Amino acid sequence: MTQFAACIERTKPAATFAMAARARALRAAGKDVISLSIGEPDLPTPPHIIEAAHRAALAGETRYPPIAGTDACRAAVARKFTRDQGMAVAARDILITNGGKQAIFNAVMALIEPGDAVIIPAPCWAGYIQVVEFAGGVPVFVPCPALAGFRLDAAALESAITAKTKLLLLNYPNNPSGAVADQAMLRGVAAVLRRHPQVMVIADDIYEHLIFEGRYLTLATTAPDLAERIVTMSGVSKSYAMTGWRLGFCTGPAAWLAAMTLVQGTATAGVSTISQAAAVAALDGPQDLLEVHRAVYRRRRDQVVADLAAAPGVTCSLPDGAFYAFPSISGLLGRQSAGGRLLTSDDDVAEALLDEALVATVPGSAFAMPGHIRLSTAAADSILRDACARIVAFCAGVR
Repeated sequence: MTQFAACIERTKPAATFAMAARARALRAAGKDVISLSIGEPDLPTPPHIIEAAHRAALAGETRYPPIAGTDACRAAVARKFTRDQGMAVAARDILITNGGKQAIFNAVMALIEPGDAVIIPAPCWAGYIQVVEFAGGVPVFVPCPALAGFRLDAAALESAITAKTKLLLLNYPNNPSGAVADQAMLRGVAAVLRRHPQVMVIADDIYEHLIFEGRYLTLATTAPDLAERIVTMSGVSKSYAMTGWRLGFCTGPAAWLAAMTLVQGTATAGVSTISQAAAVAALDGPQDLLEVHRAVYRRRRDQVVADLAAAPGVTCSLPDGAFYAFPSISGLLGRQSAGGRLLTSDDDVAEALLDEALVATVPGSAFAMPGHIRLSTAAADSILRDACARIVAFCAGVR
């Protein structure tokens, strides 16, 4: 049997994709499955963005791109960081990546060596765990419970830092909880970081435009004295409904960006020139569509939380941002589903929901916070109503 590299052996597939695959298999077998497992907007990419990509293709912008990105795209991203984050950055301070995920991969691979500790506030996106373990790092989870608004507590962060700690991964608005960082949280985090100068930071702000309560804040502008230790990343996937275009971007310290560019050049080289032209149109074009999208997701959030309130054994906090609901299902544990499954964990609940109610969700254990499930609210209103009705019926049948 072939012996693969240690990084392959220690890296597990993401549960989100596993549940989505199971849902697809059941649907292919003729089952009426509703999949809320993947966080992908159902809204179409705006026409002016598609038209810009078409014009670029017709104009011959189809050759190898520079590894760090085209001049036009890097300049558009620099303008975006100045406009939306208040960062005074230039095009040379930007790296364009194959989706936001590669920005995180580049940053982690450029920094983390085997045994380095990486602090990840939990709940967290499963992809963080994957890339840290792939690099040989050790994920250190700091619980951020619902009672704390799913926000990172400065004292808890301080207690998690050791001599081996090299990186902090921040994600606000948060996937899966929808928590939004406030100024008090960011100031507390900054105060801790000043006492531990060896700790670098990745600020994953991919949901920056999807905020329903409060306002968008990021660490680099809240604590500009720490900017040389922070990579701030985002992308066009979530805000502009462009997941398939695979276009992410980041800014940060020049040395770290140079190392990340080396990682990218080794792994994939540059990003599609067509996608970069589309991103320029998205970032420099009319921004009123962001409020339109935000209103859609706010309405869906309100609907899902209201509908889930009727589910026995389930409690759901109101997310402040992103497009997920992350209800606690602790009231279902230790009981039995109508189909006879003993519900001892959130994994059991997610599996039973898929098998018996034909609704695909993701267990909270995949996000380092057991006792919950995550469901995406980036689906049509009618689909969400049907899914929630099935979840309520499932919960009512638990005994």
